[in-house]
Amino acid sequence: MSQSFEKHQKRRLISSYFSVVLSIALVLFLLGLLGLLVINAKKVSNLFKEQVVLTIYLKDSAKPVEIKQLEKSFVMANYVKSTAYVSKEEAAEFMKTENGEDFMDFIGYNPLQNSIDVHLKADFVTSAHLEKISKDALNKKFVEEVTYDNDLVNLMNDNIKRISLWVLIISAIFTIIAVLLINSSIRLAVYSKRFTIKTMQMVGATKRFIRRPFVWQSVKLGVIGACLALIGMAAVLFYLNKTFIELHLLNNPILISILFSFIFALGIVITWISTYFATQRFLNLKTDYLY
Repeated sequence: MSQSFEKHQKRRLISSYFSVVLSIALVLFLLGLLGLLVINAKKVSNLFKEQVVLTIYLKDSAKPVEIKQLEKSFVMANYVKSTAYVSKEEAAEFMKTENGEDFMDFIGYNPLQNSIDVHLKADFVTSAHLEKISKDALNKKFVEEVTYDNDLVNLMNDNIKRISLWVLIISAIFTIIAVLLINSSIRLAVYSKRFTIKTMQMVGATKRFIRRPFVWQSVKLGVIGACLALIGMAAVLFYLNKTFIELHLLNNPILISILFSFIFALGIVITWISTYFATQRFLNLKTDYLY
């Protein structure tokens, strides 16, 4: 009978430890993913911004030397990421591929114009800067027209600011939730041993002596949970880096190391503090209230 009871207690203890480790790992993993999002938010926003194209359409009378000079001036500009000259023949071929038919068969000639596609660096993708570049380009006699999606640029910049603010707010809220969830799991684990705590206290053990094994056990569980969370974060990070190569997610090892260290330390600190106060509560509790 006693052996059966001991086995039952042992299974309950293992189940309790497992639930604590799992809750710590899941919470820290989600918090770590949110941290990765915060770290790489700038890269993601820059990637979208740098997809905006400013297209400069050239007159048929434009001389090759003039086109080369204009393109060279953009290449040398500190606000330009890349440029690409698109001939009217290349534009016609692209439209043929997109539409699946040759429109020149109907009209008999190529109405398209030679153009230069300009991709700006992310910090310069603003309505004011695009408008200035457009005006400067239109001052050239051989430039016919300059086009870009101004509405898209304004919408993108407004949304990026709004999303960045909400990401910071959600990060703060989620950190608080993480602390509360881990604290709750630790308190439940300590609660299951409240009679053991009170028995040790009644035979003369000091509060520090009673608290030490509980704190040490919880810290070990916190370390295990944090390690599992870090393994999951690393797997997600390497997967995303392979999937979205252009983001270069591993190009900032210092920030990534700081985030990983923070998540590991958080697992230890939260479990230590939670266990300290949980055991302290039962140490100060009268025997009548244990039930």
